[in-house]
Amino acid sequence: MSDPNRKMAPVRCEGPTVQQILDRDTRTVPAVLRETAAESLPTDDLPSGRYTSREFHDLEMQRMWNRVWQMACREEDIPKSGDYLVYEIGNHSVLVLRAQDGTVRAYHNVCLHRGRLLKTGQGHSQALRCPFHGFTWKLDGSLQDIPCRWDFAHKTDEEFRLPEVKTGLWGGFVFINLDPRAKPLADYLDVVPQHFERWDLGNRYKSAHVGKIVAANWKVCAEAFMESFHVIATHPQILPSTADANTQYDVYPGKPHFNRMITAMGVPSPHLGGDSYPDEKILESMMAEYAGQGGNKISVRLPPGETARSFTANMLRGMIAGSSGWNLKDATDSEMLDAIQYFVFPNLFPWGGFFNNIVYRFRPNGHDPDSCLMEVMLLVPIRKGGERPAPAKYRLLGPDEPWTSAKELGLLGPVFDQDMSNIPFVQKGLKAAHKPGVTLGNYQESRIRHLHRTLDEYLKG
Repeated sequence: MSDPNRKMAPVRCEGPTVQQILDRDTRTVPAVLRETAAESLPTDDLPSGRYTSREFHDLEMQRMWNRVWQMACREEDIPKSGDYLVYEIGNHSVLVLRAQDGTVRAYHNVCLHRGRLLKTGQGHSQALRCPFHGFTWKLDGSLQDIPCRWDFAHKTDEEFRLPEVKTGLWGGFVFINLDPRAKPLADYLDVVPQHFERWDLGNRYKSAHVGKIVAANWKVCAEAFMESFHVIATHPQILPSTADANTQYDVYPGKPHFNRMITAMGVPSPHLGGDSYPDEKILESMMAEYAGQGGNKISVRLPPGETARSFTANMLRGMIAGSSGWNLKDATDSEMLDAIQYFVFPNLFPWGGFFNNIVYRFRPNGHDPDSCLMEVMLLVPIRKGGERPAPAKYRLLGPDEPWTSAKELGLLGPVFDQDMSNIPFVQKGLKAAHKPGVTLGNYQESRIRHLHRTLDEYLKG
């Protein structure tokens, strides 16, 4: 067995670190991006059964999913009194709604009479009426009506109040926790809200929301987005403009519920020669990515004294400032370009910065350990002085629909389809493998180790 207390070996890519790349930024870099954090984690192989076995799935459901804070929706999904949305995880169905006093509340989505689900999907209703027999509750969870009330003299109105689920708000997200004894969301998130103060995800609206059932365990799917190690083989087209092996991975000692990575863009991969790679080629690669598959070619010249990174960051500053009215003159090159990706245990991935505020969410597909629901949201700045636009409607892709069919995802669609060329085959391979476990890198896959250590703490009960 490995010693979890041993010091982490200081082995990193020979290319420039993220911090060295930030040293070249054209603006003053905020302190939050200057942080680095590492923690020694066990290096043992992870048993394959953590991804494939019914028993392990059941244990997660019993001891983890019903005790953690989970993002259920965005506040803008339920803007008015009576708006509701159903969030499901395993056997649990939670009705999240906007009450008459404007607060966000959540209830176990089950009629207290004969157990029918009260609502499905998303909609609007000023009362929660069961379609089966007509038992009805107010938005505050109190009982409004029982047909033939004379036949239920053995139950008081208070006994028939809908059981409430704990809720919390941060960054425009609505969180729920099925554990009535759970500590407050603020304690769970720790310093994450402070990290995002500069980027304020609450001041954005959802311009896209796309989901797909993926034939892999939720952890297999999530872990594919926790490292940049796979870029060299899976996304080779972005190597000229992505510092993949230079990525900074931050695991904070004593912080079980979040970690992050920062991947610099507008910088070539060390696999291509690093700083010796010409800026003109870097810029050409970035413009090809922004144009997307089948898009019009973007032809630009690199002005004297500019790097591909500084030029593209400035281009995006102007573009976003023009569409939003935001003042971005102090926004760093990193905040305009880089993948500043946080992980909030167990399944939420919000991105920082001022451009590409992507959000990933992964959860089991019902009780199937071999499939999961992957969702992608794009958050866009609300125009200064303007009203919040209506959020994009959720689109669930069919089994044979590629991510590229969701045009609202733009350049992300082709990248996700490349990821799909691996993820289902990892699930199959874990079942076919003679080797009983998964081997992880010490540094580039440290966030995955961190996820599993936190998961183990919950599974201990």
